[in-house]
Amino acid sequence: MIDIHVALLIISILLGIIVGIAVGYFVRIWHKEKSLKKSQAEAEKIIEDAKKEAEKNKRESVLEAKQEIYTLKKEADIDLRERRQVVVDLEERSNQREISLNNRAANLDKRESSLDQKESRTNERREQLEIEKGKVEKALEEQEQKLQEIASLSKDEARNVIMQKVRDEMSVEIANYIKDEEDKAKTEVNSKAKELLTMAIQKYASETTTERTVSVVGIPSDEMKGRIIGREGRNIRAIESLTGVDLIIDDTPEAVVLSGFDPVRREIAKRTLETLVSDGRIHPGRIEEIVEKSRQEVDSYIRESGEDAVFKASVGRVHPDLIKLLGRLSFRTSYGQNVLKHSIETAFLAGKLAAEIGEDETLARRAGLFHDIGKAVDHEVEGSHVEIGANLAAKYKEPNEVIDAIASHHGDTEAKSAIAVLVAAADALSAARPGARNESVENYIKRLEQLENISNDVEGVEKTFAIQAGREIRVIVKPDVVDDLSTFKVAREIKEKIEKNLSYPGTIRVTVIRETRATDVAK
Repeated sequence: MIDIHVALLIISILLGIIVGIAVGYFVRIWHKEKSLKKSQAEAEKIIEDAKKEAEKNKRESVLEAKQEIYTLKKEADIDLRERRQVVVDLEERSNQREISLNNRAANLDKRESSLDQKESRTNERREQLEIEKGKVEKALEEQEQKLQEIASLSKDEARNVIMQKVRDEMSVEIANYIKDEEDKAKTEVNSKAKELLTMAIQKYASETTTERTVSVVGIPSDEMKGRIIGREGRNIRAIESLTGVDLIIDDTPEAVVLSGFDPVRREIAKRTLETLVSDGRIHPGRIEEIVEKSRQEVDSYIRESGEDAVFKASVGRVHPDLIKLLGRLSFRTSYGQNVLKHSIETAFLAGKLAAEIGEDETLARRAGLFHDIGKAVDHEVEGSHVEIGANLAAKYKEPNEVIDAIASHHGDTEAKSAIAVLVAAADALSAARPGARNESVENYIKRLEQLENISNDVEGVEKTFAIQAGREIRVIVKPDVVDDLSTFKVAREIKEKIEKNLSYPGTIRVTVIRETRATDVAK
């Protein structure tokens, strides 16, 4: 009986041990799973924190990179402005030095000419004294011979000798009197001519103006400069390529400078920029629209300028085509002098001179107004402006006096009428006024025109714009004639022509632009 109890006890103990082992095992497994889940949660938290830290570091790196880019760009802009200012200063010093050298050369030429004249007068005086000395010696010899002859002459023969001598002396006196009267008449004619010219000039008060090659457009704030430049400079490039004018945006407060030698292009660019600034919408499509509108406005202004010139000069009815040509002269210059203002001034002076001497005043005004009409198209038609103007006047059936005045006002042909002479005199008076003309500006504009003409002669070129004071030339080619590869050939051909035909300081950059556009309208 005891054995059974012992056996049951042992069995109970074994069962307790087995149950304890099982329970301990499951408890251990439960603790491990709990620890594993806790470790996973901590790992996920660490990963999330690492991601947040990485994102934060990334943002800080981007900000630092942007700040560095901004700083580098600002430094580059400052360096570019300084370099541009250095170039401008060098150009100004070069121009001043050139002017100084030209003045010194002119003074040396004057001194040399004056010394030559003095030497010539000295030689002439020496020769004249030698001749007078010979005459005196010859007269003394003749007197001695006559005295010897008189000693053996009769009374009648002596009387005849004396009468002959008196006649000789009187003939010399008469000749001197005639010469004095001729000199007096010439002096009176010159004095009268000067009086007429002075009266004509006094009756016309004209302002003295000088054409420049830059225009300034005011802007409301410097913030507008960034909008004019546009993203990556697309707006400023669009304005420059469409108008052919160089925009200078520097540190000048609330102002943009337009630089270009062609006043028509500069006026179109000025009106375009003023409209864009006032409107506020600045993008390439809007720019192209405003440029075309400004061109139409300038064409209308040309017509109005021609009509106003005809009205001011009071020349009567004029053919509409001639009115347009007159209007185009408002954008042409001659040695810095506005050609249309010069033509109106010449018309007035010629009319006043004609009235003083009894010629047709209206006809003289008409001839003076049209004397430079050839300059309106001399860059489009072969020949001098004198020849072109005479042909235009004949084409539109102007009077013969007008054609004669145009053809002879520079002395190319001999004047056939008094009005032609008056127009030439009035033209010289208008051009000779102090400050009316500036030869350096005219030479500068002619050089830029020649630079554009050289490029326009190359096959495939559509338009050419000389900018940066002639240091850069932008060439727009026809995309259907010149392909991308041929643009390099065009640039090289233009470069070789410039090197062969022009003399210039420094270098000239040639930029060839090929652009293809497809346009349609959605209705």
